[in-house]
Amino acid sequence: MPTRSIQVPFAVIGGGLGGTAAAVTAARLGLRVLLTEPTDWLGGQLTSQGVPPDEHEWIDRQTISPSYSELRDRIRDHYRREYPLTERARTTVALNPGAGFVSRLCAEPRVAHLAVREMTSPLEAAGLLTVLTEHEPVAVDRDGDRIVAVRLRSSRTGDELIVHAEFFADATELGDLLDLGGVAHVVGAEGADETGELHAPAVADPGDQQAVTWCAALELRTGESHVIDRPASYDRWRTTVPSFWPGPQLSWTDVHPITLERRERPLFEARPEDAIGSDDLDLWHYRRILARRMMTEGWAGHDVTLMNWPQIDYWDTPLVGGTPDRQEIALRESRELTLSFIHWIQTEAPRSDGGTGYPELAPRGDVMGTTDGLAKAVYVRESRRIRALFTVTEQHIGREMRGEGAGSAVFDDSVGIGFYRIDLHPSTSGRTYVDIDCFPFQIPLGALIPQDTTNLLAANKNIGSTHITNGAYRLHPVEWSIGEAAGALAAFCATTSRRPADVHGDPLVRADYQRLLSGRLGIALAWDEGIRTGGSRSAAVVTAR
Repeated sequence: MPTRSIQVPFAVIGGGLGGTAAAVTAARLGLRVLLTEPTDWLGGQLTSQGVPPDEHEWIDRQTISPSYSELRDRIRDHYRREYPLTERARTTVALNPGAGFVSRLCAEPRVAHLAVREMTSPLEAAGLLTVLTEHEPVAVDRDGDRIVAVRLRSSRTGDELIVHAEFFADATELGDLLDLGGVAHVVGAEGADETGELHAPAVADPGDQQAVTWCAALELRTGESHVIDRPASYDRWRTTVPSFWPGPQLSWTDVHPITLERRERPLFEARPEDAIGSDDLDLWHYRRILARRMMTEGWAGHDVTLMNWPQIDYWDTPLVGGTPDRQEIALRESRELTLSFIHWIQTEAPRSDGGTGYPELAPRGDVMGTTDGLAKAVYVRESRRIRALFTVTEQHIGREMRGEGAGSAVFDDSVGIGFYRIDLHPSTSGRTYVDIDCFPFQIPLGALIPQDTTNLLAANKNIGSTHITNGAYRLHPVEWSIGEAAGALAAFCATTSRRPADVHGDPLVRADYQRLLSGRLGIALAWDEGIRTGGSRSAAVVTAR
């Protein structure tokens, strides 16, 4: 296999939302950047993993991150330019193309990918940003406390590329560089005996990792039949009852993530043709990403929804900490579960109108950039996490632990803000939902910097959070803000000839860096006091994330 090498000031490994934000931010600040991604789409959970953005209630009313707002605007503008929207939809400032109720911006993953590439395109043309898709890291060269190089392999050709850089960001979905480079990190759940967290297990459990989900897109084509082949493992998912679940996963039965009460949640509250355009809290409208009612009369398309439902959460085998063979098993079985659920919906599911099966539901691979209707990659909720200069725990953001009205902890080294409930899906250790309230919070700089490496930054879900607080820091806008802060820090360090830990440790230098964030980049570093201390108990409450 041919091997070549390159040298760049900043290499971002992983092209999800955090990686993209890191690369775009650093390049806009004048730093030459290499961005790599194992799939052929940038955008991670928003695009290749197929998840509409989970956001908070202030996302359209308070500027959190101008560049994240820019991404959202570009998605909406694409629909306004290219789709036959009704006049009402076109003139709605907070256009929601799918009218899904999980987010104020439910849109097709392929459109989100186009918007991401609009942001990278001028930087690529200027030579400030090089994007290598379909490349994954296979080795890390470390010299003492420095990452010297990362070896990448092309999944298309098998060719290898050795990347040398002054600074690296691990923005991979599973914290791959941490493992490959021997960087101190945590896998799974910390124990309460270490963190003191109210909702942590008593002792550490590396196998306690959140379920992953292989998402899929379905189109409603009334009067047609699009039944897929019955997967080989169909009977397994149809009959097996997990110890913490009320029945087999191939059913409309699940549990409420907060109360843990059993519930029935059908696909449609009414007949499909009657449900189009309604606001019923059923599964179809939950993450609908394209709504026929948004288009003018005569448009040939149909409603499309995004499957990211509790029934297709895969919790049998963890992705991290095992052998490559076990990881392959987990990925294969996650796909099979999703395909089995689609087949069950099409053939056996109880219909809201009294019948059985919805053969009229067709997988929409083109929406996901695939041929089978499934996303390009599995949706990852939990990564390896660095042993950071500072770790955010439940004591810093949890409403129950801090006390009503106390607000979240205030961090002097804040690099951004975010908000979502502490939302942990059932885990690979057999633990059910942990879904608890927290306050709107800040992102501390210390959480992005490993204890034992001087030129590596965490830029995804691999920051210094715990298994518990990861449930709040893992969502779309927070991941973007983490990456944005990492990219700005790399540019700042390159310009001032400092190490990340030096910026964190010197209040005067840190203040200069924070002025770059809040001044030139316009990033909010703190919540308005009323929001921080009060927030909204319902702001991010959605019943089946």
